[in-house]
Amino acid sequence: MLTTFIYNIAIQLYKAGLTIAAVTGNRKARLWLDGRRQWVGRMEKDLGKDSGTPLIWVHAASLGEFEQGRPVLEALRKQHPGCRLLLTFFSPSGYEVRKDYKGVDHVYYLPLDTRGNARRFLQIAQPRLAIFIKYEFWYHFMTALHRRQVPAILISGIFREGQPFFKWYGGLYRRLLRQLSHIFVQNAGSLEMLRQIGINHVSVAGDTRFDRVWALQQEAVELPLVKRFCGKAQVIVAGSTWESDESALSAWWAGHYEANRRLIIAPHEINAQHIRHLRELFPGALLYSGLVSGVQADGLPDVDVEHPGQVLIIDNIGMLSSLYRYACVTYVGGGFDSGGIHNVLEPATYGKPVVFGPVYDKYAEAVELLAAGGAYTVPHAPALAQQMEQLLLNDELCTQTGYEASRYVAENKGATDKILAYIQEKRFLTSV
Repeated sequence: MLTTFIYNIAIQLYKAGLTIAAVTGNRKARLWLDGRRQWVGRMEKDLGKDSGTPLIWVHAASLGEFEQGRPVLEALRKQHPGCRLLLTFFSPSGYEVRKDYKGVDHVYYLPLDTRGNARRFLQIAQPRLAIFIKYEFWYHFMTALHRRQVPAILISGIFREGQPFFKWYGGLYRRLLRQLSHIFVQNAGSLEMLRQIGINHVSVAGDTRFDRVWALQQEAVELPLVKRFCGKAQVIVAGSTWESDESALSAWWAGHYEANRRLIIAPHEINAQHIRHLRELFPGALLYSGLVSGVQADGLPDVDVEHPGQVLIIDNIGMLSSLYRYACVTYVGGGFDSGGIHNVLEPATYGKPVVFGPVYDKYAEAVELLAAGGAYTVPHAPALAQQMEQLLLNDELCTQTGYEASRYVAENKGATDKILAYIQEKRFLTSV
């Protein structure tokens, strides 16, 4: 079939592009390639030890999708302790952070999507059930699952008009949807779009991220160094920021400095060049790694973190979801870039007002959070300064906005229970 031939060519071109990027020094490309070397031997060795134990395979594109599917993973672990859990990632940003995750038995990169790789992967893993999170549609893997009659479900799916499923050339992807045992979508709009193209094995479960972030605020994680840094000041936590976000925050911070304020920035990229750029934007800013070691990046002894007006830069990955609890006001990055905003639910679950840029329309949770009164969007940098000051100087507004944010999360949790109920009803794992 022509579309399959084109797909296979595209996959090989993608690998070639990554190879070139790795040679020219791209760290993520190098990790992507290195993580997949000799995967057959490693999987045979690791999974072969317990080959008689049933296995559930869960796949996430990256770290965000992992966090989205994490409530389902943890619920499966509790309900089916006799099963092994295999977690795969497509992106290094997911695998490198969660390769030691203790909630599953095995963590791997997903091999390149070729017919041979898919066949060999499934021969080794022998999954009883496969779960894909949100966006992942790999032709050869999903087709091989279908041919082997392994039930496969999609969770927290979200569908929009611009996706290939709804285009004249999207036959290959529509076929993949038909091969799935069931599709759990986040909203009624996605349900209706799928039904219009003849996909009826679909239901609205909601977004499992609500379950994940709800659990976060119930499992408070103390960060003693951050707590000491914050003291009794007004704290602003800016998460997943890009350069455009950071420039806007810098302009606001420079013009509205007050001794009783602290700013914590957890950037999306933490490479050395970007951290240097951040320290130029925020002179005198501390690095979290410096708080831990007692020595800052410039080689000087760490300064007193209780000094007023400091900025703290988080130069690691994995702390952000715990940082928001220390905030009075939060800012979520990405909204000034074409890619769109990052996770607004993590700050919302702690009952914190959320502020973000103008690119958010593709994110239903951001649209709904605005409508619920738990967030504000700003069209440009000067408006960011105005909105931040409005919240920081008005305790009543800040409290009410935070309350609406938390209520929005509470009212939308429960997707995990619906997914687990379906798995139980279909008896995919009844003999386990």
